[in-house]
Amino acid sequence: MDMPNARFLNRHRFSLWELVPLIVAIGCYYLFPGYLTLGAAVLVMAIFAVSLDLVIGYAGIVTLGHSVFFGVGAYGAAKLSIAGIDTPIAAALIAGAMASLLAVLTGPFVLRLKHLPLIMVTVAIAAIAHEAANKMSWLTGGHDGLPNLTFEPVLGLFKWSIWGTTSYLYVLAWLVLLVIISRIVVSSSFGMALQGIRQNELRMRVMGAPVLKQQVIIYTYSAFLAGIAGALYAQTNNFVSLETLTVDLGVFALAMIVLGGLGRIYGAIIGAAVYMIVQYLAQQWDPYFWMLAIGVLLVLVVRFGKGGLLGIAEKAWLRVRPARPAFTPAKREKLEPGE
Repeated sequence: MDMPNARFLNRHRFSLWELVPLIVAIGCYYLFPGYLTLGAAVLVMAIFAVSLDLVIGYAGIVTLGHSVFFGVGAYGAAKLSIAGIDTPIAAALIAGAMASLLAVLTGPFVLRLKHLPLIMVTVAIAAIAHEAANKMSWLTGGHDGLPNLTFEPVLGLFKWSIWGTTSYLYVLAWLVLLVIISRIVVSSSFGMALQGIRQNELRMRVMGAPVLKQQVIIYTYSAFLAGIAGALYAQTNNFVSLETLTVDLGVFALAMIVLGGLGRIYGAIIGAAVYMIVQYLAQQWDPYFWMLAIGVLLVLVVRFGKGGLLGIAEKAWLRVRPARPAFTPAKREKLEPGE
């Protein structure tokens, strides 16, 4: 195995360090009981950021219209609730399937475009979806949205509350499950193929790789995650509005993955958490200029930290930990008996 492939597999191998975010999330549940509603919102956006990172950071598909899938999932879960299908897990899965179906239908056409044309088309699709939802008020509620949504207790046992206790743990369970599945996907041979497409698509085509097919697959899976994130948004807020379909939502998610570290699943999670917390604190300081704090933070991270916040943390760890002596084949020969 050549060195680039070895580094790729080592980077995506499961380790005990991956339990740290879960431990922190569980700790926040007990340490900050008054902020569990905010915590649930952070976890929802973390799922959405992971979904976007899969297409941009791993497959190199630059899109700003990913909010369409989030909105489809949100409105899908809302309409299911109104129709009487209010089992949370089932509604989330069906909503995710709706979003992935949309990706399957549009992906083969949209993904033939590259670079700026792709960005512009995805922005246009998001804008059209937002305006269509606004005009079809009989279906979406228009500017008023779909309020007063109700869902059954999770697993029939855990009732929803205004304090966010059930919402937080429910969304956290979804995040853990989807991260595990996504980690398996990106560390597989399919994930390596996506990395090859992102780095040199022409070479992958010459090698005979089904580039468009692989891009549509990851695009569809990413849409499924985004749709589930939208459904969780509807279930934890009991309300869906046109904001779930705005282009701004996709731009915010892009800022999150850049902040945390592009092409890193845990970078997307860290970026979403830091972004949402800074946004909340800045809004408490000034409701109108909170984006100034986000902008300054992004500039500092991009300017002084390659690889986002996760990259900065890794560099700091490499500096403080003791260096391990290199174990080369030449040294191995010296250690063999009889030498």
